Amino acid sequence: MKIAITTSGKTLESPVELRFGRAPEFLVFDMETTLFTSVDNTQNLNAAQGAGIQSAGNVINAGASVLISGHCGPKAMKVLKTAGIKVYLTEGGTVREAIAAFEAGTLTEITEADVEEHWL
Repeated sequence: MKIAITTSGKTLESPVELRFGRAPEFLVFDMETTLFTSVDNTQNLNAAQGAGIQSAGNVINAGASVLISGHCGPKAMKVLKTAGIKVYLTEGGTVREAIAAFEAGTLTEITEADVEEHWL
């Protein structure tokens, strides 16, 4: 299973980015192999609109079945749900800590957006 985590960096020690659609990077971690890759999402940092939808496409294209982020808006959530991707919220920390919290079952899964559109 692959997990996408919103981040501003390219390592397991990078901080989790709390905004989904405008996260600079997604670190995609393979739970079976413990290998990871970084997916660039900078094209959505200053997008006037559609950042969440385009970011959801990046997560889908990366092959992730789980997303860990700080927040997720309604349009992105709809795309992720349609693709069968489960979304879990974290309050910060590092990518490594978010993965550990997911493995421990301490993250909250959401099925609806937890912020409104264009949340900054």
